[in-house]
Amino acid sequence: MTEYGRGPGSEPWHPEDPAYGPQGWEGQQAYYQQTQYGNQQDPYQQQPQQGYGDQQYQGGQEHYAPHDPHQQGVPPQQGYPQQTYAGQPYDTGTWDTGQQAAMPYGAHAPADPYGAQGPDLYGTPEAYPPPQPPGRRRAEPEQEPARAEPEEPEEENHPFFSDGDDDRDDGDGDEPGGSRRGGGQGRRGGKPKKKKKSRNGLACLVVALVMAGGASGVAYFGYQFWQGRFGEAPDFAGDGTNETVQVEIPKGAGGYEIAALLVENGVVKSQGAFVSAQEKNPAGKNIQDGVYTLKKGMSAASAVEAMLDPANRNALTIPEGKRSAYIYAQIDKKLELKPGTTKSVATAKAKTLGLPAWATGHPDLKDPLEGFLFPASYPVAKGAKPEDVLKKMVARANAEYGKLDIETKAASLGLKSPWELLTVASLVQVEGKYKHDFDKVSRVVYNRLKPNNIETVGRLEFDSTINYIKEESTLDVGTVADLRKIDDPYNTYDIKGLTPGPISNPGVDAIKSALNPTPGPWYYFVSINEDKTVFSVTNEEHNRNVEQYEKEREKSGQ
Repeated sequence: MTEYGRGPGSEPWHPEDPAYGPQGWEGQQAYYQQTQYGNQQDPYQQQPQQGYGDQQYQGGQEHYAPHDPHQQGVPPQQGYPQQTYAGQPYDTGTWDTGQQAAMPYGAHAPADPYGAQGPDLYGTPEAYPPPQPPGRRRAEPEQEPARAEPEEPEEENHPFFSDGDDDRDDGDGDEPGGSRRGGGQGRRGGKPKKKKKSRNGLACLVVALVMAGGASGVAYFGYQFWQGRFGEAPDFAGDGTNETVQVEIPKGAGGYEIAALLVENGVVKSQGAFVSAQEKNPAGKNIQDGVYTLKKGMSAASAVEAMLDPANRNALTIPEGKRSAYIYAQIDKKLELKPGTTKSVATAKAKTLGLPAWATGHPDLKDPLEGFLFPASYPVAKGAKPEDVLKKMVARANAEYGKLDIETKAASLGLKSPWELLTVASLVQVEGKYKHDFDKVSRVVYNRLKPNNIETVGRLEFDSTINYIKEESTLDVGTVADLRKIDDPYNTYDIKGLTPGPISNPGVDAIKSALNPTPGPWYYFVSINEDKTVFSVTNEEHNRNVEQYEKEREKSGQ
């Protein structure tokens, strides 16, 4: 099918054919007109072109078929011979409709005046756009009707405030029954439906109740916040009830942590009250860790006073330099156990109490835990087991020895292991009567351990080791000749070198002195009194110092 007709055949597609489309357009003249050929209709007569209506083309000119802007770039059809009218002017003042006029039977088809090819007058930038055929012309834009003034939108009813019906037209589900622009009538002219009574009153009541409840909640929590920040914390009154409870306070616990434990056990009513009372008490910051026996329902101020009283603190305090035998007896007493119970546990379970590898496997030891029951204060609750208390002590010793790094520093002092360093510290602890003498006493120990020294020939000769053997603590241990007769691996008057293990449980000061002895040539020392300890290099000088010491003992009545 061609662009303007049914086909290339002799049957034209008549413009009056209903299938043709619109019968004309504005300014269109009659399709059939009389031309200079008489009654013969000019199939090429066109409507006057805009801008070209007054132009006439003579026979010698070249003619062109109308240019279709939608077919730009398409070359002219080839294969159909074109004819021209020689010497005859051709009217181009009308549109080419693309329709072929009916010709009488046997008449010759007129020559095509566009057969000759020439320049395209529409291809220049100055040319008007080519005319469009009637089937491709755009219709004149219709005048836009005047817009109606928008009416005030009808107040929208939320389903929450209505009964759930939205008054829609039953006939069409897509169109609302009450148009917002139609004054309440449907678009199809239906009568507006009567709205059902809404439930705004009930809904507003519900909203009011919700808002009132929310305001009450905000007020309550706001009051609680104000009370917590600015108001007095709730507190009990008095010294408490007759019911008691044991509360264990861990090491390093602060005020709020202590208060939380007390609140949990019913001692005080609130954390805020206890912290406030602790801050008001000048000694409140001196509360120590341990197990406290306290009454329930105490005022915060009473609880602070009770925790500052040592009588209420169920703690086991181990002094520096005490032997393991003394500590075992104290644990038995604290736990109300039969004497000797803790010692039996220590001997039987020593390997399970947390000793490091370098502290095990030593022969001839009198006590496997000596040196590892670190002097400190330990919380001991009623009903606790001896092994639990011993584990706490060993764990504390491991922690303190790790801080001092005795494993690394022992070799730099000529010792074989940290076990020997701990043994030196235990000797310093019991031989040095006063801490300010510990550094020099430590030097005496290391000097006597030298095998080539001419004073003691490698023997320590300390009275403290004799007391350890006899489980005594006295100054009159006997003569040197008698002491050398004691057959015991801990007898330093007989053996050379260190004892098999520590003879006490030293504190931090003694261990530090064992790690850092004061340089000096001393082999002997004696403490005359608390403020005077004399050190000597030779035995003769030492004997003179001992005489002075005996005189001081007589004066003091010892």
